[in-house]
Amino acid sequence: MTDADPEPRYAWVAVWACFVALAVIFGVSYSFAAFFAALAEAFSAQRADVSLVFGISGLVYFVLGAGGGLLADRFGPRRVCSVGMLFIAGGLLASSLAQSMLAIYAAYGVGIGIGIALVYTPAIACVQPWFTRRRGLAAGIASAGIGAGTVAVPLAASALIAGLQWRGAMQVLAAGVLLLGLGATLLLKRAPAATARAGAAVAGHSLRQAMASREFRWLYAMAVLASPSMFIPFAHVSAAARDLGVTDARAVGLVGLIGIGSLIGRFAIGALADRVGRPLTLALAQLSMGLSYALWFGAGGYPAMAVFALWLGLSYGGIVSLMPALCMDLFGARAVSAIIGTLYTGAALGNLLGPWVAGAVFDAQHSYAPVIWGCALLSALATLAAWRLVGRPVALR
Repeated sequence: MTDADPEPRYAWVAVWACFVALAVIFGVSYSFAAFFAALAEAFSAQRADVSLVFGISGLVYFVLGAGGGLLADRFGPRRVCSVGMLFIAGGLLASSLAQSMLAIYAAYGVGIGIGIALVYTPAIACVQPWFTRRRGLAAGIASAGIGAGTVAVPLAASALIAGLQWRGAMQVLAAGVLLLGLGATLLLKRAPAATARAGAAVAGHSLRQAMASREFRWLYAMAVLASPSMFIPFAHVSAAARDLGVTDARAVGLVGLIGIGSLIGRFAIGALADRVGRPLTLALAQLSMGLSYALWFGAGGYPAMAVFALWLGLSYGGIVSLMPALCMDLFGARAVSAIIGTLYTGAALGNLLGPWVAGAVFDAQHSYAPVIWGCALLSALATLAAWRLVGRPVALR
């Protein structure tokens, strides 16, 4: 395709279908916070017991994302993502009928986790082969669905709980997943560049070839090192704000500000990367995330914490939107879903253990200062890993 040629028209249908699909699945994931108190009361559970549901779900979808990618490379994103939406709707429905925390662990933690694994990687990977010139912008728009879902669905869940109680709210969300989620995944068509033609294989690396490359190893190291800094604020920024005397409503709203910053970052940083290069932009976004922790360290009240949340979200959103596009740049379309899914397994431990370790450190030290410095150090190391990709040639297109 020459610079004068437009991207295929259906490419943008795939982008917005992915946007809606990601908004649905991560909206459901992060709406768990709205159900937290109701579940604790219904099952007389401790906070740690309820928190484990979110950790299980995250661990499942990060670990199984590679499997979802492999299935999508074989059967196509439409089939795999649609099955994932059915898992999510079924998990919500089963959770609404649960009579114990063990059932919630299985239905919400494992069931919805499997569903997200089958949607997330295949959906975001579906977008990349459709584009060449504006791949960064397209990836940014598509992954912005995560930020949109993070902002909108938890608010809707809270309103539903107030009117229908938590069981009824989960049932309405399940219906929404079937309506919006399935509607979106049915539009996820495989790009011609990712479709094998008679006598010619799809260009690019196999999963094994990609994993053997230096580029993949540095990307994976970056994902492992960056993940605690990404996920710890989702669990602890509200508690940290309350320690500074911020009211409950404002403290909880900081998570929404991370989502808003993430939305902006996915659009703005993706477009910037198309101009200055994705590897350099990724390294700068990692550096930006580490620097944002200086605001948390010096925060004396709500204004500084609000700016921290927006800044962190901006950096986080840019990083997440750039990784799939960079995988396509480096490794081609042949096994892009499996490669992205395998890369995301690097975030699994950070998602599960990062918030838990941060809480244990605070309980021991009665301060978030060691956590903040630890996140800043890990972000610096992630920046170095990302920097090793700058100047690397594009391997296969």
